[in-house]
Amino acid sequence: MIESLQAFTTSLPPMFQWLGVLLVAAIPFVESYFGAVLGVVSGVNPVLAIAAAVVGNIVSLLVFVLAAHGVRAKVSAGKTPKEMTPRRAKLRAAFDKFGVAGVSLVGPTILPSQITSVAMISFGAPKNAVILWQVISIILWGTAFGVLATMGVTLVR
Repeated sequence: MIESLQAFTTSLPPMFQWLGVLLVAAIPFVESYFGAVLGVVSGVNPVLAIAAAVVGNIVSLLVFVLAAHGVRAKVSAGKTPKEMTPRRAKLRAAFDKFGVAGVSLVGPTILPSQITSVAMISFGAPKNAVILWQVISIILWGTAFGVLATMGVTLVR
């Protein structure tokens, strides 16, 4: 899959390869971190590759968060919450322990930011807090992986 995404990015005219990075980074599981690496390895300027990957991931995240928030508001309007299953209660306990910030910063090691953010919204986390911490996480992860990829590409040359 990564080879296909890299082939897509490099098939674009050099002036528009950043756009390929932006589109690829919007895909869940690719995110800003793999998008930044893909951009750097494809020959896109590292700063541009990281920025495009971060923007692509953030746009995708906003679509998921706003949709989840809208659905949750409509579904839960006027209803009393159901009793939680043991599995969901365990997940909720982890969310309560680490909070929006912790789940946002560590979440990409387990699940894509889009899925993590939808789960937090489903638990009733404030939409704006989820967006803020997910954006911070996306920037940190994308920058870290982009810098590491740049260092790796520099070592190989």
